[in-house]
Amino acid sequence: MPSPSESGRPELARASAPRRQPAIAEGFVAAVLDIVDSIPPGHVMTYGDVAATLGSRGARVVGQVMARYGSDAPWWRVIRASGHPPIDHEERALVHYRAEGTPLVTTDAGYRVAASARWRP
Repeated sequence: MPSPSESGRPELARASAPRRQPAIAEGFVAAVLDIVDSIPPGHVMTYGDVAATLGSRGARVVGQVMARYGSDAPWWRVIRASGHPPIDHEERALVHYRAEGTPLVTTDAGYRVAASARWRP
């Protein structure tokens, strides 16, 4: 049983409780994947671009959709706002960018996708 605080209410053990991932509506998942599938080869959209296309400000939710359900979609065509590919997928994405002729910019930290590759439906 939690110990009472100065207010007399039990203290909740916040740090030890596992965080549950919020559910994402099936319709939102399908809409995100449809947009990603429509991005032409050699072009990209940011997570925020995809969200804005859906009338949402949920770039992070778009990222969650891609992480959970995007393995069969052209995931490399969805990039961070900085122009960098998805975290921990830089090398795998680079293979796709080169194959599709996506314009890239070399940086001290590696590469990023050129702004000219951004696509708006």
